[in-house]
Amino acid sequence: MPTLRHHDAIAVLDLGDGENRFSPDLLTEIHAHLDTVVADGAAALVTTATGKFYSNGLDLDWLTANGDRATEYVEAVHTLFGRVLTLPMPTAAALNGHAFGAGAMLAIAHDYRVMRTERGYFCFPEADIRIPFTNGMAALIQAKVPPKTAVAAMTTGRRYDAETALAVDLIDATAPETEIVDTALGLLAPIGVKDQPTMTAIKSVMFAGVLDALRGKD
Repeated sequence: MPTLRHHDAIAVLDLGDGENRFSPDLLTEIHAHLDTVVADGAAALVTTATGKFYSNGLDLDWLTANGDRATEYVEAVHTLFGRVLTLPMPTAAALNGHAFGAGAMLAIAHDYRVMRTERGYFCFPEADIRIPFTNGMAALIQAKVPPKTAVAAMTTGRRYDAETALAVDLIDATAPETEIVDTALGLLAPIGVKDQPTMTAIKSVMFAGVLDALRGKD
């Protein structure tokens, strides 16, 4: 279950201590916390998790059991990506553990990413699990990482450890487990408080093409 705390003016959202797959219930809970973060006027947002996983992405068990709702479900995941991409404040994902598939995409939707050095992989396994990227997912990844990295990450299913992920610009910093959140806070704190409508407008223009793809307008 996600929990929200604050470090001074910066909100810290913990996704939970399991695999943190995007079940409909988890998506609803994350949005509720994001509503609070925005309403409270937080200066910035850090997302993280507890334990072995940041997020393992799509809830494939739920999706298999509810195949008739697949389109609705993917749209809901896209909505989360679009919201995080355009939150009216600086954002950072503090990757405490594995970030796979849509979980890695959630991290990519943040402004910055910090990855744990001792354990955990960053991976887009779609090529190996036979699940093609949607147009929106592909657009999100390609907007945030260099083209060479996007090709390698999206077509090979490679698992990147922290050192390698940093070298190819999938992430912005690395830190030991005990310093992950503090490092993310350190990236965000100097930025200060920004005007929310201005930040939303800037990000919406920057990522207009990604947002169109996530909304199925491409």
